[in-house]
Amino acid sequence: MRVVSGIKPTGNLHLGNYLGAIKQWVGMQAQIEAAGGESMYFIADLHGLTEWIEPRALHANTFEIAAAMIASGIDPKRSILFNQTRVPAHSELSWLLNNVARVGWLNRMTQFKDKAGKNREGASVGLYDYPVLMAADVLLYSATHVPVGEDQKQHLELARDIAAKFNQDYDVELLVQPEPLVSKAAPRIMSLRDATQKMSKSNPSDAARINLIDDDDAIAQKFRKAKTDPEPLGEKLDDLKDRPEAKNLVTIFAALADRTTDDVVAEYAGQGFGAFKPALADLAVAKLGPIRDEMVRLTADRPAVDAILREGSNRAATLAAPLLRRVQETMGLLV
Repeated sequence: MRVVSGIKPTGNLHLGNYLGAIKQWVGMQAQIEAAGGESMYFIADLHGLTEWIEPRALHANTFEIAAAMIASGIDPKRSILFNQTRVPAHSELSWLLNNVARVGWLNRMTQFKDKAGKNREGASVGLYDYPVLMAADVLLYSATHVPVGEDQKQHLELARDIAAKFNQDYDVELLVQPEPLVSKAAPRIMSLRDATQKMSKSNPSDAARINLIDDDDAIAQKFRKAKTDPEPLGEKLDDLKDRPEAKNLVTIFAALADRTTDDVVAEYAGQGFGAFKPALADLAVAKLGPIRDEMVRLTADRPAVDAILREGSNRAATLAAPLLRRVQETMGLLV
């Protein structure tokens, strides 16, 4: 079993990134290690180029995300942690797979349509083509499983299609078709100001999200001011199906406390948000405060973070080299 996943260095990591991805990876690494498997997590800095970003910001974001992952519990001794650029095989395999993937497949990718919007002709080729790079990211390591959210399932299906077509075209069984690893515990965290929208760094209101770098007072204030309704919590989670803000706060509480949403609702049944919000704020401060403090320490110690990324990249490159060479040989590039 080999699990591979990455995160784009867009900056302003928030609670949704942590609960929806990083916390899940931390929980997985011990289980994967115990099963004799291997976990690889990378900062997808090449993907960070698909939309314009100031170079210094991209560099800073890469270190910030590495620091956040380490501070959250990704152990470089248990998992391989690296940034994509340091393993050139990602780019090389991506180009090779561009000649296997079909334009029609990419035209069906909904995320390009969402991100490009009405300016599709002005979007970068990278934004259009990045699902092929995502395929290379996992096929390069013969990943057996890839942790994905609902919005990434389509891209994993593309990776499987590319692997299948490559194997068929060249009459080999070389590229492994990875399986999705969807954690039922991974919650979908929504905005604190509008729970019909995902928590996002792009929201113009900073009050809509909890940044991992927020201080204790900011975390507490944002939860206390989070949008809710005047009704008390019901007896069970189903009572909140038409109350998205209430359901979102209960989901966050449960994820931070490692409890079920039904358990949280049962404890606070009949109580209003005047009681629930302070409890949630205290819990969030207790859980996120130590992560933030360690992030600050690591971000200030660039040499230490760089050493971890360099070592992880060297390990990743060693694993990637044989597969890339076999693909090149199969396609007739090495004689």
